[in-house]
Amino acid sequence: MSNRLRQTWDLESIFPGGSASGEFDDFLQKLAADVDTLAAQIGSLSPPASVEQTEAFDSVFENVQSASARFRQAGAFVSCLSAQDQNDQKAGQLSARVGSIRARWQSVVATFDSILQNTEDAVWEAWMTRDSVAPISFNLSESRSQARDKMTPELESLALSLSVDGYQGWSSFYNTIVRHVRVKFEENGETRLLSAAQAANKLGSSDPKQREETGRNWEQAWTDVEDYCADTLNHLAGFRLSLYEKRGWDNVLREPLEINRMSDQTLDTMWQVITANKSIFVEYLNRKARLLGTEKLGWHDVDAPIGESESKIHYDDAADLIVEQFRSFSPRMADFAQRAFDNHWIEAEDRAGKRPGGFCTALPLTKQTRIFMTYSGTASNVSTLAHELGHGYHQHVMDELPTFSQRYAMNVAETASTFAEMIVADSLVKKAATEEERIVLLEDKIQRSVAFFMNIHARFLFETRFYEKRRSGLLTPQDLSALMVEAQEEAFCGALDDYHPHFWASKLHFYNTGVPFYNFPYTFGYLFSAGIYAQAQREGQSFADKYDALLLDTGRMTVEELASKHLGVDLTKPDFWQAAVDMSVADVRSFLDMTASKVG
Repeated sequence: MSNRLRQTWDLESIFPGGSASGEFDDFLQKLAADVDTLAAQIGSLSPPASVEQTEAFDSVFENVQSASARFRQAGAFVSCLSAQDQNDQKAGQLSARVGSIRARWQSVVATFDSILQNTEDAVWEAWMTRDSVAPISFNLSESRSQARDKMTPELESLALSLSVDGYQGWSSFYNTIVRHVRVKFEENGETRLLSAAQAANKLGSSDPKQREETGRNWEQAWTDVEDYCADTLNHLAGFRLSLYEKRGWDNVLREPLEINRMSDQTLDTMWQVITANKSIFVEYLNRKARLLGTEKLGWHDVDAPIGESESKIHYDDAADLIVEQFRSFSPRMADFAQRAFDNHWIEAEDRAGKRPGGFCTALPLTKQTRIFMTYSGTASNVSTLAHELGHGYHQHVMDELPTFSQRYAMNVAETASTFAEMIVADSLVKKAATEEERIVLLEDKIQRSVAFFMNIHARFLFETRFYEKRRSGLLTPQDLSALMVEAQEEAFCGALDDYHPHFWASKLHFYNTGVPFYNFPYTFGYLFSAGIYAQAQREGQSFADKYDALLLDTGRMTVEELASKHLGVDLTKPDFWQAAVDMSVADVRSFLDMTASKVG
C-alpha cells in the first residue's frame, strides 16, 4: 500500500533551517531586546492609586501577552527540534538560550506581579471591571494571589536565574542520559540496539517470550544508567524543596494543585473513589492473565494484546479512522484533524534518534500545533495519535482568546485529549464486526482505565513519598527502586507477578520541570472527560457547541467552577467521580461476561 500521508512534520514553515535557522536567531534577539524594554517599562511603574491611573497599564498588558506568546512559539520550536533528533546538539544550545532569556523574562513578570500584588483592593476591584481588562481579570487576579504567596520579586528573580543552570540544567541532563540509552532487542535471530523510544514500542509485543525478554533488557538498560538518573532526580527534587521552604510552603502538592487550579479536597476525593473501586480491575487483571495462559500478569503483560497475533494499522488508515470518528461528534473537530494530517503537523515516523513518548505543542503566533510520537501500527499508537490531536483541537478552539486566557492547566488539557481517545475507542468497540474483535477492542479500552487508576496512581504514590524522604537527604538508586515497587504493589493491589523497579528512571515525566507531579492530572482528565463523554452520548451532536464552550473556559476558571458551570456537578463530592468510574466498571463487567467461556 502506498503512503498517502507524510509521517514527518514540517518545521521549515515555522523557522527555516532547523537548529541553524538564521530567522530563529533573529527572532530570539528581538525577543531578548523586547524583554529588556519591557523590564524598563514595568520598572518605572508603581501600583495604581486610582482607577484612572490603571489606563497606563493597557499597553503593558498587551506587551506582556505578546512576549508570552512569543516565548511559547520559541519553546515549542526548540522542543520539536530536540525531540526529532536527540543528537542535535545545536537544538540543546538553543533550548538553553531560550531558557536564559526566559529566566530574564520571568524576573520581569515577577516585578509585574508585585505591582498587581500591591494594588489596593478597592482600586483592584474597579480595575478588573474595565472593558479592556475584564476578559483577562481571572488571570490577573490569579497572578496577584500567587505573588502574595511567594518570596520578594528580587528573591524570585534570583531563584529563576539560578534555575537555568541548576533546576533546568538537571532536566536537560536527563535528556542527555536518555539519548545514550540503548536496549538490546532480538528478532528473527538478529540482535539490534534500539533507542529508548523504539524499545518502548516493543514492550507490548503479542509474543510473550519477546515481551519478557524485551522487558528484561529494558530494565537492564535503565539499571545501567541508574546512578545518573538518581543524581538527576535527587537534585531536581532538592531544588524544588529548597524553593518551597524559602516561600514558606510545607505541602509539596501546593504548587501542582495551584497550577492545575484544583483543591486538595477534589484530589483526595478522586483518589478515594478510585481506590474504593479497584477490586473489579483486579478481577480484570486476573482474567487477562488466564487468557494469556499465565497465573499472574507481569508488569509488561498489562498492556499486552490478547491473542497470538497483533494486527498492524497503517498510518493512513489510522488517520482516516480518527477523522471519521471525530466527525461523528463534531465536524469542526474532524476538520481540524484533517488539517493537521494534510499540512504535515505530525511527526510519527518510526526511526532511531527520536526521544520517547508523545506530545502536542502550540504555536500561538501562527495558530498551529505540532504533534510528536513514534507510530508503529499498534492500537495503542492510534489512541496516542487521537489523544494528541485532542490536545491540538483544544488549543485550536482557544486560538482567538487573549494570550493570558489560553493558559489552561494540564488536568483540563488531559480532559480534551482523553475525550478524543474515547470517541475513537468507543466507536470502534460498537462497530466491531465480530465478538472476538469486540473483546480485543474493549480490552484495549480497559487498559487505559488501568493505566489511569493504577499506573498513574503508582506514580503519584511514589512521587509523594519520594519528596517526603528527600527532605532528609539523598536517596540511592536502590532506595528509589524500592519505593517504586512499593508504590506499584499498592496501586495494583498486589495483582501482578513482577513490577518495574526502574520506572522512576525510564519515565520522562518525573524529570519535567514545567509540571511538578506530572501524574494525577492525567487521571483527573480521564475521569473528567468520562463525565463529559457521558453527557455527549446523551445529547448527540448538539453537545459539540457546549464542548467547545467548556474548552474556551478552561484557561479562566478553576476546575470546580468549570464543572459547576458546564456540567452542574460538585467535584469535591464523590458522586461525579463515582459516576465516571462506573463507566469504566461497566466496560470491565462486559469484558468479564464476554470472556467467561474462554477460561472455563
